[in-house]
Amino acid sequence: MNHEISEIAKAIFIINRHAKTALNPNELYSMKKQAIEKLLNEEQARKIGLHFSKRPKLSKQHSTVLVQVDNYYFHIPPNKQDFKNVKHLGELDQNYRNPKTIMSLTQARRIICQYLNIPFRKRQKKEQKTSYYTPSSLGKWNYSYYQNNKRK
Repeated sequence: MNHEISEIAKAIFIINRHAKTALNPNELYSMKKQAIEKLLNEEQARKIGLHFSKRPKLSKQHSTVLVQVDNYYFHIPPNKQDFKNVKHLGELDQNYRNPKTIMSLTQARRIICQYLNIPFRKRQKKEQKTSYYTPSSLGKWNYSYYQNNKRK
């Protein structure tokens, strides 16, 4: 099933947004990077320029590549050729904004997996531990003390 570029761009946007807050974002960032690289190879996306990163690593300034896919903009790590072939735009420009998008992460992952021809596996929910009733000890604070120390 072939997806339109706009659907793929939406899916990448949703994956990127979830990756920013995920506990383990490596899988999501990997999917994003693979999809964008494939789009670049197919000439369905284009590199706009280099930006200084908003959050420098280890207090050292570094750059990221701004890539346009349909009406969406993404940053990916640059390779050596990018510094030679892509214009540096300086500071991050707030004019590059993405449209408001609503899509579930599951749907986004399914679209990208189909696009990349990799098997889609649903995330397994962790088995919930059954919570059992624990009676309250409120009002029985020193119950055992009074039971054992009754004088007859």
